[in-house]
Amino acid sequence: MERVPGTNGDRYVPYEERTGEEAVVYFTRDLSAEGLRKAFARVGGALTGKTAIKLHTGEPYGPNIIPREWVKELYEKDLPDATIIETNTYYEGDRYTTEQHRETLKINGWTFAPVDITDEDGVAWLPFEGGKWFEGMSVGKTLPTYESMLTLTHFKGHTMGGFGGSNKNIGIGCADGRVGKAMIHAGNSGDQWGIAEEGLMERISESTKATIDHFGDKVVYINVMRNMSVDCDCAGCGAEQVVTPNIGILASTDILAIDQACVDVIYALPLTYGAALRERIETRHGHRQLSYMKELGMGHDRYTLVDMDNGDAAVKPDACVTHVVPFEELPITRQRREEYLARMAAMAEEQ
Repeated sequence: MERVPGTNGDRYVPYEERTGEEAVVYFTRDLSAEGLRKAFARVGGALTGKTAIKLHTGEPYGPNIIPREWVKELYEKDLPDATIIETNTYYEGDRYTTEQHRETLKINGWTFAPVDITDEDGVAWLPFEGGKWFEGMSVGKTLPTYESMLTLTHFKGHTMGGFGGSNKNIGIGCADGRVGKAMIHAGNSGDQWGIAEEGLMERISESTKATIDHFGDKVVYINVMRNMSVDCDCAGCGAEQVVTPNIGILASTDILAIDQACVDVIYALPLTYGAALRERIETRHGHRQLSYMKELGMGHDRYTLVDMDNGDAAVKPDACVTHVVPFEELPITRQRREEYLARMAAMAEEQ
């Protein structure tokens, strides 16, 4: 498995060690359709013309995806002319072919809006500059026909990426199922899943850059921090039990700022609450998604966090987790958490 050493993707960078200007990220604890619409209202003004909603619609009966009813209300009241977009999967399963994918869409209730499986009839090429691995990305054929995009993301862990935020939703989710996703996951390794750790994070981020460079300032981001398994929604009903507390909804026009803020909020949780997701991010070197996005000039890792529930006060990430309620842990999950805590304690002693 191909790895790229030396970029500290397993290390969380505290806010005080970051440099540069600040973006703006909006936050609400209101995990509901109303909360989603409130978050959208802060960023949605940038969307004009033919608009896509990039959404992970999930495997059949997926238990952790953004609730269909929330998206339906947002669509009907705020984006009635938009289209949900998806791509077929790289792995064989219930979304591998367009026919299978459309059946899964019906099962999961995504029938209230048009859904464009953008690679149904082929692919398109989106070029970009400044990449280490690519000069462009193969995406669904119809993606370039949209003029603006709402990236509506269920923030959670990810089996290989560490965490799945807006970067993963676009980078993997807009790459077409046969060519683009193979570029990211296999490269020239000869192994379907041969790219890991820093190399994978960098490829995901470059893929995202191709798409957001296409949309320019006509792409905005919402991350929903609810039902955050350490596994992606691609795992469907097989995803590992959720133990990270539900937190809220974040919105921004800056992709790096919103993903960094979500990670910061996870690290602001009491260690016992956030251990599972922290462990997943660090062991997969997921922090490299953030540092590489910054190197590519895709956004800012410093930001002002605006608390929409409290008069738009500027707050720190720890203010976003004072209300959280932990999930009950299964024995195997509790064991993994205790192992992680022991490792953190040992590292603290060494320092």
